[in-house]
Amino acid sequence: MVIGLAAGLAAGLATAGEAPVQAQASDPAPADPRLWLEDVAGEKPLAWVREHNAVAERELGGAAHEALRARLQTILDAKERIPYASKHGDYLYNFWRDARHVRGIWRRTTLAEYRKEAPDWETVIDLDALATSENENWVWAGASCLEPRGDRCLVSLSRGGGDAQVVREFDLKTRAFVANGFALPEAKSSIAWIDQDTVFVGTDFGKDAMTTSGYPRIVKEWKRGQPLAGARTVYEAGATDLSASAHRDLTPGYERAFVSRQIDFYTSELFLVDAGKLVKIDKPLDANAYAVRDQMLVELRSDWTVGGRTWPQGSLLAMDFDRFMRGERNFEALFTPTATTSLDGVAVTKNALLLTVLDKVKNRVVELRRVDQTWQRRDVAAPGIGTLGVSPLDNIESDQYFLTVTDFLNPTTLYLGDVGSDKRERVKAMPAYFDSKPYTVAQYEAKSKDGTMVPYFVVMDRKAKMDGKNPTVLYGYGGFEVSLKPSYSGLIGNAWLEQGGVYVLANIRGGGEFGPRWHQAALKENRQKAYDDFIAVAQDLIARKVTSPRHLGIMGGSNGGLLVGATLVQRPDLFNAVVCQVPLLDMARYHKLLAGASWMGEYGDPDDPKQWEYILKYSPYQNVFKDKHYPRVLFTTSTRDDRVHPGHARKMAALMQEQGHDILYWENTEGGHGGAANNAQAARMWALTYSFLLKQLK
Repeated sequence: MVIGLAAGLAAGLATAGEAPVQAQASDPAPADPRLWLEDVAGEKPLAWVREHNAVAERELGGAAHEALRARLQTILDAKERIPYASKHGDYLYNFWRDARHVRGIWRRTTLAEYRKEAPDWETVIDLDALATSENENWVWAGASCLEPRGDRCLVSLSRGGGDAQVVREFDLKTRAFVANGFALPEAKSSIAWIDQDTVFVGTDFGKDAMTTSGYPRIVKEWKRGQPLAGARTVYEAGATDLSASAHRDLTPGYERAFVSRQIDFYTSELFLVDAGKLVKIDKPLDANAYAVRDQMLVELRSDWTVGGRTWPQGSLLAMDFDRFMRGERNFEALFTPTATTSLDGVAVTKNALLLTVLDKVKNRVVELRRVDQTWQRRDVAAPGIGTLGVSPLDNIESDQYFLTVTDFLNPTTLYLGDVGSDKRERVKAMPAYFDSKPYTVAQYEAKSKDGTMVPYFVVMDRKAKMDGKNPTVLYGYGGFEVSLKPSYSGLIGNAWLEQGGVYVLANIRGGGEFGPRWHQAALKENRQKAYDDFIAVAQDLIARKVTSPRHLGIMGGSNGGLLVGATLVQRPDLFNAVVCQVPLLDMARYHKLLAGASWMGEYGDPDDPKQWEYILKYSPYQNVFKDKHYPRVLFTTSTRDDRVHPGHARKMAALMQEQGHDILYWENTEGGHGGAANNAQAARMWALTYSFLLKQLK
């Protein structure tokens, strides 16, 4: 029996059935007998991981699982996928993985070629070949090229997929790394071009160079050929700040350098570098400010009274940059939110701003052009109703832009559009990975505990009976102002919908679906509201007889892993399966592990007795008990996750096993916070996940 296997793994690690250590408000982190599992690469913890992986793979494996895994990898490796690209100089660059290029290739082509069904690509970097030649486990982490037409790039590579990266200078002409060029050893660094021979850099310079969150505290100006230790210090943030960084806007005619002090996740200071001195930008601490050519733009997270009037939170303001720096404050609102709308994104082209607006969790696009010192506004007629993504082709030289259109049932399509026109060219489209005809999408609302109406989407077979027997997975996140929007997924279509499953996406508070107010409603002491919302959606699904507790499962990752963990311990009666991915779970110690300190603006400080009092009430690790009956849980995480510590999942799984609860645990030894470093690992992870859900909920 599975329970017997689980108990066998726990034998010898702790007393069977041991109760959790119940923390008191004055002592958020008492002695924890499972701290040894926080030793990420320790021999004993990794042996524990291997044992648990073997149990999960034995139970969830088999012919059906292998068939699903193969199908999912075929989807992930498919050559018909959209090769999303960004333009630099005369080329469009794309990073691509498939069955032949497991680690991937960075490649380029021209716009004329890109428009073709089968473009002729030129390989710039072959990551598989590079990893083999250097005997390294390289995972691609991106490239930053010198704008507008420079031939040098800063390439970032990660060992195994973690956030810490190696940075190397690369020559696009020779397609080779630059000997004795700019290079940084593995660290969580920030680096940005000033000119071809100078960069801003923040990295682990040595003692006291990093913040308590593990990010750069010091920004330096580093010149070519100069030892890193000799670089000139530009700015130093405080040790308890989140990070410091700098960048230079390289738009011709509007070159300006800025330094950012990120105080916490939601507050920051911005400085203009003027003749070697730092001039503070006058903005609210929680606002995001940036320059776009001759304009200063400010995105507000809170109401702002300035210049004799009050601008509401969620607004986008603009005014002349030079006049702003002289002290004038006659802003103009480019976007003002309503009860159902929020600003989802701002894209910049040569002569326009393209605002992506969320309206009842559906996107629309507004085009703004400045003509004769006034803003002209135009609603863009976008194809379809769903999720829209806008990215400029070249924000310095072009007014063309890519428009991505997606929803739950229609394959994602990529268009090339032009500012000022609703005509656009269909450039690429994802193939249909499943037959969408049998399915329908509905949007409902659930009433949360405090009366707030919470929207959610349901994707299901239109012939499904409302008899409470449909296997249903409810997905949520609810944090960091992240909006969950409809999108097409061949993995969900094949692994879940085609197996008779119902997929539900919840737009709970803590997210950004209705702007800053929706996010701030579930911050810190109000965190429980996000969990109440999630529970309300589950109850509404049951009340509508879409499903029932026997057939309802929940899934979430990272902050969503905390969401499903908290919901698990609060309302175990509502579910029969929980998938908890790369989660935070021990909220007494989250701020002491990896990047955890950077999230205290979201959750609060466990070392403060008053804040620990409300954190303790929902922290899953402190609220799981032997005498309660919990639905079965599958924990998944990654050894190489250097953002959310794998110790969270390890310790929670071990504790629940010791108490006699039925869990499965699977940890990928690579992959970073995404859980997988390549398509093969991703296919395996998702096949295990959906095999578990099918077994529990059908």
